[in-house]
Amino acid sequence: MDDIVKEINRIIVGWINYYKIGYMKSFVIELQGWLHHRLRQLIWKRWKKVSTRYRWLRKLGIGHDEALKSAASRKGYWRISRSEILHRALPNKKLAQWGLKDLVHLYER
Repeated sequence: MDDIVKEINRIIVGWINYYKIGYMKSFVIELQGWLHHRLRQLIWKRWKKVSTRYRWLRKLGIGHDEALKSAASRKGYWRISRSEILHRALPNKKLAQWGLKDLVHLYER
């Protein structure tokens, strides 16, 4: 995960510095939402097995019933990454702890 976050940060900082002249705050907000959604999907995809998903959800503070229900879900990665349970397990603050930079803050700076 560290390599992915470093690569994303490198690209995003360069992209923001190149396009910061124009007014694109609403686009940056939308892009940040999509990026968080995509990272949650990637994390969910890396937890391939039901047991791994259940274990990580429990470690991240999700209750037994909700963790089991989500881990055993047959829904696709993209759909699950929008679920409320995964958002509670991996909030934006957790993504920021892993080193992901805030796009809106970079743009406004």
